[in-house]
Amino acid sequence: MNLAIDIGNSSCKAGVYNLGKKEYITYSCDPDHSFVESIISRYPVKKAILSTVRDGDPMFLDILERWNISTLLLSHKTTLPFNLLYETPETLGTDRLAAVAAAHNMFVKSNVLVIDAGTAVTYDLLDACSNYIGGNISPGLQMRFRALNEFTGRLPMVSKGDSFGNLGVNTVGAIRSGVQTGLIFEINDYIRNLKKRYKGLKIIITGGDAEFLLNKLESKCVLNTDLVVDGLNYILNYNA
Repeated sequence: MNLAIDIGNSSCKAGVYNLGKKEYITYSCDPDHSFVESIISRYPVKKAILSTVRDGDPMFLDILERWNISTLLLSHKTTLPFNLLYETPETLGTDRLAAVAAAHNMFVKSNVLVIDAGTAVTYDLLDACSNYIGGNISPGLQMRFRALNEFTGRLPMVSKGDSFGNLGVNTVGAIRSGVQTGLIFEINDYIRNLKKRYKGLKIIITGGDAEFLLNKLESKCVLNTDLVVDGLNYILNYNA
């Protein structure tokens, strides 16, 4: 069995895969050694892959080594199923590499836009010739709400919500509408412009705010909340 671990800015997700089939997915907001050990004590994991925003995450690597699990630490030097055309690949987040790998596996020989709506919103484009063209990074919903609260003197902290319009009629409503419609307009415009250049563009959305945004967007998007760990497993098998 394979174990795929994605350690992000504010949470961690792990998936167990058997012969390409997803057996188990778990999520933690405060992962520690017990998070991994609880998985490998229940499943006969032989190989693992780790994507992390931290420097190597020695704690997780030590645990996997102690359990004699062969582990691949994903980096830009890892053999990937697509061509990486990014000018500074060493600065590209490995979670983005994994998401693009999953997109490559889901839509063969297609133009695909991956939108990861998490702490930050990332946009990554894979063309029909399996070339990773590049992408963009933008503040996520929570970051936008926090910025308005922390960098101003009187604006309150507001949370996301389904009740909002194009214009707010009070300060809380104005913030919620401004943040949420602003991000929705941003995503719609990215998609609209890329569709003009990339024929038959497929769109995948993932991340913590993906379900919230899904039905508010103009274009049809495929929702896959496990996209990054799915991509990690795909890369692990690709390097077998």
